Amino acid sequence: MLRAEALEKRFGAEAVLNNVSFSLGEEETIAVVGPSGCGKTTLLYMLCGLSAPSAGQVLLDGKPVNGPRSDISIILQDYGLLPWKTVLDNVALGLKVQGVGRRKRLQRAEAVLDELGIAAKAGDYPGTLSGGQQQRVAIARAFVTRPRLMLLDEPFSSLDAMTREKMQGIMLNVWSRRRVPSVLVTHSLEEAVTLGRKILVLGGSPATPVACFDNPGFGDPDLKTTDAGFAMLRDIRKTLEERW
Repeated sequence: MLRAEALEKRFGAEAVLNNVSFSLGEEETIAVVGPSGCGKTTLLYMLCGLSAPSAGQVLLDGKPVNGPRSDISIILQDYGLLPWKTVLDNVALGLKVQGVGRRKRLQRAEAVLDELGIAAKAGDYPGTLSGGQQQRVAIARAFVTRPRLMLLDEPFSSLDAMTREKMQGIMLNVWSRRRVPSVLVTHSLEEAVTLGRKILVLGGSPATPVACFDNPGFGDPDLKTTDAGFAMLRDIRKTLEERW
């Protein structure tokens, strides 16, 4: 489905990422963790075509990703909502870009807002919403276009701990219904264990993949509190400490 093949990214003479390869299958999610500044966000931008790799290639369904595509959605740290548009119009924006008629796109936007439990805010503006509510709107906007691939760049990093855990549960529930293949970048190992069927660890300078863990407990919202979850967290931490 998605393949990253020997990706390298340089800014001038400095290499940020080197020889990054992994694959993502149907109905899979992969969480990417690593030290701050190691190029995790840069990797996402290459996967969605916003940044060209210096070497290597990204393939989606066997075809190169050489630029932005309407079937790849990305959820950003700062939500990326347009403050002058209502919640409903923000969610429907991607459908408008795809050429979907107004009536149909608003119906689809209303349906996904209802799925995320925020339909009552459809006529409000982003500035009047809490951080958790804004993130639900961003998630709704990403899913409403029925993407082939979902990319998430530390989507819950600005939320308080309790809201963050709640949003992780909401994201897991939505994914379980829609099964969109996803790549999540996060600094939180607990979040990676909750939302990643695979967990890719980057380390070194330039950053390269140093381990990829299978997460058989993926899908259990309480995994991080179980013995299996603790063992997974311990192994990831140990790997990061060795490669820091």
